[in-house]
Amino acid sequence: MALRFALFFAFLSHALLFSQNNTSNDALTGPTSGIAGKKKLTSLFTKEKITVDGNMNEAIWANAETASDFIMYQPDNGKPLPYDKRTEVKILYDNEAIYIGAKMYDDPTKILKEITERDNFGTSDFFGIFINGYNDGQQDYRFFVSAAGTQMDCLATDDGEDYSWDGIWHSNVSMTDFGWIAEMKIPYAALRFSEKEKQNWGMNLFREIRRDRQKYTWNYINTKMGTFTQQAGVLEGIENIKPPTRLFLMPYVSIYENTNDNGNETKFKAGLDVKYGINDSFTLDAILVPDFGQTAFDNVTLNLGPFEQQFNENRPFFTEGTDLFNKGDLLYTRRIGSAPSTYPNTTDEQKVLDYPANVNLLNALKISGRTAKGLGIGVLNAITEKTDVTIETQTAIPNADPSLPPTIKYNYRKQTVEPLANYNVIVLDQRFRKNSSVSLINTNVMRDGHFNDANVTGALFDLNTKANSYNLSGDFKYSYINQMGTNENLNGYRAYLNFGKTSGKFRFNANGSYVNNEFDINDLGINYINNYHHLYNNVSYRILNPNKMFNSFNINLNSYAEMNNTTGRAQETYFNLNVNMTGKKNDFVGIGIQLEPFVTYDFYQPIASGRFVYNPRAFKSWIDISSNYNRKLALDTGIWYHIMDQDKRNTVGFYFNPRYRFSNKALGILGFEVDRRNDDKGRVDYVDADPNDNIQGDVIFANRNRNTITTSFTGKYSISPKMTVNVKARYYWSYAENLNFLVLTSNGYFEPDDNYSKNKNSNFKTWNLDLSYSWWVAPGSQLSVLYRNNAIHYENIINKKFIDNLDHTIANNLNNTLSVSFRYCIDYNSTKNWFKA
Repeated sequence: MALRFALFFAFLSHALLFSQNNTSNDALTGPTSGIAGKKKLTSLFTKEKITVDGNMNEAIWANAETASDFIMYQPDNGKPLPYDKRTEVKILYDNEAIYIGAKMYDDPTKILKEITERDNFGTSDFFGIFINGYNDGQQDYRFFVSAAGTQMDCLATDDGEDYSWDGIWHSNVSMTDFGWIAEMKIPYAALRFSEKEKQNWGMNLFREIRRDRQKYTWNYINTKMGTFTQQAGVLEGIENIKPPTRLFLMPYVSIYENTNDNGNETKFKAGLDVKYGINDSFTLDAILVPDFGQTAFDNVTLNLGPFEQQFNENRPFFTEGTDLFNKGDLLYTRRIGSAPSTYPNTTDEQKVLDYPANVNLLNALKISGRTAKGLGIGVLNAITEKTDVTIETQTAIPNADPSLPPTIKYNYRKQTVEPLANYNVIVLDQRFRKNSSVSLINTNVMRDGHFNDANVTGALFDLNTKANSYNLSGDFKYSYINQMGTNENLNGYRAYLNFGKTSGKFRFNANGSYVNNEFDINDLGINYINNYHHLYNNVSYRILNPNKMFNSFNINLNSYAEMNNTTGRAQETYFNLNVNMTGKKNDFVGIGIQLEPFVTYDFYQPIASGRFVYNPRAFKSWIDISSNYNRKLALDTGIWYHIMDQDKRNTVGFYFNPRYRFSNKALGILGFEVDRRNDDKGRVDYVDADPNDNIQGDVIFANRNRNTITTSFTGKYSISPKMTVNVKARYYWSYAENLNFLVLTSNGYFEPDDNYSKNKNSNFKTWNLDLSYSWWVAPGSQLSVLYRNNAIHYENIINKKFIDNLDHTIANNLNNTLSVSFRYCIDYNSTKNWFKA
């Protein structure tokens, strides 16, 4: 109780202190008076054919209205763009698309123009247009083109940008004696808008001058307001256009040749992706016979803790356009098609022969969009196939001659480890006042047969004041698991509440939650712990415009306390202070310290009901440095040091990642990271213990040293903005050497265990290499060739020689795969006349 009171008092004092100092600096004014209103631009209809060649040669361009007078967004918010770097933008439209022509004035010899693959801005100047067809401040369609000709596009809300979305549009650029020109053609099929006769779209224009790291917008974006999409200007003049039929068919063919110690295997796949605009607001995405064989590899690590490793989602279908489905953090799409949910119970005489790493995904679809009244609706559904394994049973039959060994008889049977399963997500998100929302999310997993079903429902609210100065948000989530084969069902819940000041130099927020013992979303989501409540506080100060020393500066003070519901003991407590700053030459430095002044207790590491282990007081510190990427040679580096009030227990580590841009086409990045944990403590075994029993038997821990070294290389050579060769290699080596064993006592501390003698050392290595060639043959159509080799090796023998471990890993059944995949996008609007007489 004293600890909770102390943390609450600390938060209250900081909040009062900062609120007293928060004066007129928070006023929503900028250095340029009168720029807060919405600018307007009138587009011009054209019957002339526009060739998107980056030249703007057509006569009609001279008659179009010009958008100019750009204002700096970052770093010196509100400062006008100098005349010698002015930007002039004109917009035309016809019955098929809108056309954007932009002239960027600058010294041509100083314009940065690194060629990169799609959606990678790189070290290059770029121009962009943001379009909201409903002008409701909810969601932008953003299209960028770099000075090198690379396309980038995304869907954007105030919650973030989703670059996994790829629209079908056209662009080109040209260098001139006054700077550079960008031309874009954006078909109406790539946008969303109403059927009104006269269109008024929300629009903003964007430009970055990369060498100065300066970003400008046409309509002024006041950074003090904490919102972006609602500060757009207006595009007028578009009349009598009709939303087209938005139907895209994307057939693909792939071939895989796999070679390892077990032999060769050739696989051929073919399938179809469908994208269909149901109406002006909603889109259907479906995959039939999916192929994810060329997705990026996972950065697997040695996991000695009680929780699974969480991986990034790399499958395009599950990353594109998922902003609605990510609300509430109830969806972890890697569950769909992951390893089976059960593992067979076997005896000593039985062996599981073919347990799969994942279950095949049969098909998936999602429907998402938002109505004119701000109601967002999302439905995601996926089906995975029934999966069986083979169980081998060995039976010893005594020989008639006792002097001869028995005859071994083998029997085989099939057992289902995952039935046909249906995964479903439904999201309703009602926005109002353009900056607030209430949401309802439901996730459901239904499995056929004697397997668990699961259902989770969450209700969320996110409320902001009209000026976006304060935020009140929270949620309530309820989980239900139907445990087939038992009479017990799990009913869990979580409640969360947050309040904060979200604008101005001084900001703060405080939040708390309560999670009961049976809250579990892991059938379709991911959460590691339950049965706790927490209180978090944050106060921060930042500069809103550059000063004599910094382009940006931010200092944060945080406190956190987490308590176990059953015992009332603290599970985690800390105070930390971190400072992040960018200097005048755009070099970044981040510094932090964290104090953990109280003994806490870990109720999860023992993985046994009623057991816990104490964590000592600790002090942590870190520093991160990132030099300006505009330089040919740049560096990301950092170091951390943690010391604990227990024996000689500490952690020290560093990373060193230099990057060199050989030319506008070639870039290489080296990665090297070392982490050493001395006298670490971790669970290794049970002795006469059942993890489901309450304080029965012994839980064995090890006092160990753990070293981890990760080396990597990432490189790219861009032949053109549409054709790139990429290489990515990673070697990960981590070993844990046990010094002595300990038995966990009932009060969470340790006693020496001199009787335990099993070899529980861990030596884990992984190697991955991807070499790929990608060619965007046409908008939305891609040819990709991938060569991949990978290996994984685990043993209990500790070998501390780096090269020896690498050799052993590569020699351990290295897997080689060569794959070729071709995906072609067929736009219904371009092909509907093919079959007419």
